[in-house]
Amino acid sequence: MAERRRESDPWIVTAAVALVILGVLNLLSIGMTANAVRHALFAAAGLALMWWFSRLRMGDLRAFGWAVFTVATVMLAAVPLAGVATKGAQRWLDFGVFTVQPSELAKLGLILVPAGILAGGFTFGRFVAALSIAGVPVALVALQPDLSTAVVLVATVMVMLILARVPLLPLLPLFAVGIASLPLAVLFLRPYQLERVQVFLSSSADPSGAGWAALQADIAIGSGGWWGLARDPLYDVRADYLPEAEHDLAFASLVYGWGLFAGLAVVVATSVIVWRAVLASRAARTREAALVAAGIGGLFGIHALVSVGASLSLLPHTGMPIPLFSYGGTAALAGFVGVGLVLAVRRDGVARPLWAPEPKRRRHHRPRAVSAGAMTVTASLVVMSVIAWQLQHDRGPELRAMGEAQMMRCIRLPAERGLILDRNGVPLAVNVAEYAVAVVSRMFDENDAGSRGRLAALLGSSPDELTEVLRGRGEGEPQVAVGRVTPDQARRIIDARLPGVLVVPSGRRSYPYGAMLASVLGHVGVADQQDMERWPHLALGSRVGKAGLEKQYDALLRGSDGKQCTFVDPAGRPVATGERVDPMRGHDLRLNLDIGLQDLATTALTEAVRTSRGDLGAAIVMDARTGAVLALASVPGVDNNVYGPPADVVALAAQAQTPGPSPLVNNVTQTAVPPGSTFKIVVAAANANSEVLAPDAVIDTGAAYTYGGHTFRNWQPMGPHNLLQAIQRSDNVYFYKLGELLGPERMADVAGQLGAGRRSGIDLPGEAEGFLGTPANVGSIGATWYPGSTLLMGIGQGTVSATPLQVARWTAGIATGSMVTPQLAAAYGPTAEIPIPTAQPLRLPFADRLDPVRAGMRASASAGTAGQLADLPVPAAAKTGTAEDPSAPGEGLNAWFSAIAPFEAPEIVVSVLVRGGGFGSATSGPVVKKLLERYFPRPPGVVPNR
Repeated sequence: MAERRRESDPWIVTAAVALVILGVLNLLSIGMTANAVRHALFAAAGLALMWWFSRLRMGDLRAFGWAVFTVATVMLAAVPLAGVATKGAQRWLDFGVFTVQPSELAKLGLILVPAGILAGGFTFGRFVAALSIAGVPVALVALQPDLSTAVVLVATVMVMLILARVPLLPLLPLFAVGIASLPLAVLFLRPYQLERVQVFLSSSADPSGAGWAALQADIAIGSGGWWGLARDPLYDVRADYLPEAEHDLAFASLVYGWGLFAGLAVVVATSVIVWRAVLASRAARTREAALVAAGIGGLFGIHALVSVGASLSLLPHTGMPIPLFSYGGTAALAGFVGVGLVLAVRRDGVARPLWAPEPKRRRHHRPRAVSAGAMTVTASLVVMSVIAWQLQHDRGPELRAMGEAQMMRCIRLPAERGLILDRNGVPLAVNVAEYAVAVVSRMFDENDAGSRGRLAALLGSSPDELTEVLRGRGEGEPQVAVGRVTPDQARRIIDARLPGVLVVPSGRRSYPYGAMLASVLGHVGVADQQDMERWPHLALGSRVGKAGLEKQYDALLRGSDGKQCTFVDPAGRPVATGERVDPMRGHDLRLNLDIGLQDLATTALTEAVRTSRGDLGAAIVMDARTGAVLALASVPGVDNNVYGPPADVVALAAQAQTPGPSPLVNNVTQTAVPPGSTFKIVVAAANANSEVLAPDAVIDTGAAYTYGGHTFRNWQPMGPHNLLQAIQRSDNVYFYKLGELLGPERMADVAGQLGAGRRSGIDLPGEAEGFLGTPANVGSIGATWYPGSTLLMGIGQGTVSATPLQVARWTAGIATGSMVTPQLAAAYGPTAEIPIPTAQPLRLPFADRLDPVRAGMRASASAGTAGQLADLPVPAAAKTGTAEDPSAPGEGLNAWFSAIAPFEAPEIVVSVLVRGGGFGSATSGPVVKKLLERYFPRPPGVVPNR
């Protein structure tokens, strides 16, 4: 009873003041100090008005209502003539010192006037009169156009009709007309309003366009947590990204700055005002007063629901403030007047004179469903609060990360690429000793003569020249390059620690040995689409290995880029320095390659190709025990320095026009041609596995062999031979017959185990697998298997093709009994001391039965087709080959030579191919011998046997 008899209502006053304080806190946190002061001043004036109108007598309520309505209507009519336009809508009248938004007064008028008209009870005339009068300000607001406010005005009128107990039958046509006219409203929407509706209806709206406000509201609420981020030093930057943070999205802004706890305070304060207005309406003596109090409570509820719902993207962004909380002088004053009227209604109802009679049928004049409406508003606000909490709980980290990402721009600091060294530490691929210096916009104080002078001195230029460069940057460029410096200058600039000055390596790669190693080392270039797919985390513009070892070991060589981040405002202007991560230099890569051996191989091979009139050559020197590649020469070559970046376009064009084989191909690993007689030891190994012919068996050979009506010739007439002699003299007829006895499947089975027709696994990209033809697979290359194909397979012709690397592998495999995986890289790391794992040799199942084949290879090197190796300091084993190849120039003969030494304990294998070079022993043999002599130097004073 004490509560009912108290004339004042501290609850509603406290709630109103709390909303003001929360609004001031929001404005202060987003850096709008002047607006916060204005908001507080408007609140002070509003409190005075609230006190004044709390003393209003109910007898003056109707007159006051008409006065407010008339002033609001006149002002609305003046807006199109003298109003201030924003976003294509005229909503304000500018009186110089302050501006007024008449629609806020119209909301109050549309509560007071309909309350006075409908207080006498429902009649059709009063119903039509209330609608007609209310239609005037609604139409004027819609014409501004401010359709969101017009919708709120219509909703206010409908609430008043429901509260006034207008029968539902007249209301149903209104609801039907309203729903039917919604599609027509699209015709009156401005572009920005259509975008807002589209964002609400479509979850796929562009977040950088029409969906910006919705995304920023989600980020604000999701990131705020319970206590907000206002104390974050960079909160002013974060707040800049939320549009209309002081007005339309003030709720989201408050949660962002002061947390969900502050947002709940707004919900509680608004709910208190709604419920205290309901209680005042129940205590009112007159029906008009009850309608006024209930209508004001409903207006506060509508504003809160629409504003909070828009912040949570549950409703379209309508530009709806929360009275007393959102910034706006007219809305604040109108809100306080509304609270004052609620206090006046309560005061009149509680403090009746003793002689005032108790109203009859008091329950009948109470507004319809007022408690249910208040309950609905409260429940909806509670549900929205839960949704806000759920947004934080489910997507908080994600949204906060999005907020961080959008306000940060990072400049990549490229890492220096690691060096590539030969086995003795000789640099094979190095970085050009040049660094670029750049200045980050707004981080370097261009107006500070001291900083400008220091940087100019470090660059070796004058301050005026530096100023000219800085002024020449394009609009919006985050950084501007100011010069290139030497490593010593770069170190001095870094040590100077000038704010906003970056020093980065030029990224240019240099290859001291040029064409000699181009097909092995490859080159570096700017990452393209394929590289981005291979390395998804690559930054745009990164330089990566494009070929060779540079590509194979790019992850080790490239290192980890650093970054210098800056915080930017929504316009992209840097405002503060962010995180800096220094780049981590790439690992150095040490190879098994010996540059001296590589130089000799390239020189000798080039000479062999030139003198034999061949078109390309390949030479490989490999450790037969481990697979370590000691030399990998390919002729012709290309100078990989022309690839830059930046690329030498003229040089590249000249190389592209050079006739002959492509210099970009590594002929050791990518050129597969008929292996010729070097394949005979593979066939002999197949016989060792199956033994269809005893190694000691002597068979007639001669000058040719006739099979199936076709004659297959020997390279010269020969007498009867056993296996050793056939390998020593490279007897074609012997291997025709042996191939016929074995059949293609047996030969192919052993050849496959010796690496024919499959990639070796060398650490170079783009290796060719060659081809090992059988009756079962020749159809895949469009060929046909004839009876004679088996004989040709026996001498490495027909549908057999192999790379020099494959020939070297099967030579080593037969000599040692184990297959090794070729590997160029030996170790990596800051000092290239971390070993790179090497595949263990794979023992051949028939290794113990290969001695007859090895004996034949030894005989060939001592007194056979490879006899030129007889005077080496160590005993060798070898096999020569002269293969017919339609693609070869000249007489169409490929010169092959493959040798391994020492014979008793093999260490290295050397295989050489010269396409179109003629006889293998004559053309490729000298190259092999030079390489073996380099690896096994002759003791001083020892004269070779002749």
